[in-house]
Amino acid sequence: MSKLAPENKFIDLSDYGRFLARIFAKSLVKTSFTPVHVTLLFFLVGLAAIYCILNQFYITALFLLILKSIIDAADGELARLRQKPSYIGRFLDSNLDFALNFGFLYAIHIVTENSFGLMLMAFFSIQLQGTVFNYYYTILRNNSDGGDTTSRIKESSFPKALHGENQQIVNFLFIIYTIFYGGYDKIIFAMDSRAKNKSSFPNWFMTFVSIYGLGFQLLIIGVMLTLGLINFISEFLIIYNVFILLIIGVRKIVLPQKKSSQ
Repeated sequence: MSKLAPENKFIDLSDYGRFLARIFAKSLVKTSFTPVHVTLLFFLVGLAAIYCILNQFYITALFLLILKSIIDAADGELARLRQKPSYIGRFLDSNLDFALNFGFLYAIHIVTENSFGLMLMAFFSIQLQGTVFNYYYTILRNNSDGGDTTSRIKESSFPKALHGENQQIVNFLFIIYTIFYGGYDKIIFAMDSRAKNKSSFPNWFMTFVSIYGLGFQLLIIGVMLTLGLINFISEFLIIYNVFILLIIGVRKIVLPQKKSSQ
């Protein structure tokens, strides 16, 4: 199972670690390690990156942020290799990303002594940007023949647990997910609700949108850390919101609602 049909695959700037993620996932196929174990591993790597930021080990922090992105891609790869999609894995992955993103920016706030309000604005920004990418990517995945559909365009109801999953755990993780992400989803849906009627998006558009993928966001943060620009990371993430309006404007004007093809 692939996330996308071959004709819908695009250059994903945030997915630079996919090749290594596949190698890692393939090495685990015949082991007892599960995708959830891999998800927990990327969480531990993320915590290590937070520790490095707090102690100003910025080169190591960059390495760990990149490693976290690689492992983050590997849990889904392992699930697909075993042909066992999972709502538990899908929601756990997103919930842990939310916690880590807050941790990264809070650590930067501690080191820089910038205002807590500025940090909250940066956190809101990075989450909103990620929601933009996930929104269009999920639409594309849901409409891709044979694509992964564990993510839904509107996460408004409890999904039915898949084979081998516990419904109560799925429900619990879904509730946490809606608390963390529900507001962001509503904002983006309100800004471009008609995008859901598209059958596909051109590859160039999705590549543009991928500047808001989490892997690319963390790469930017890591590079800024190593360049001595830690004091400007929060401000950058806030200014980086400017592309949200550009992306949505392009979608509405250049790619109107009618069905399109690659």
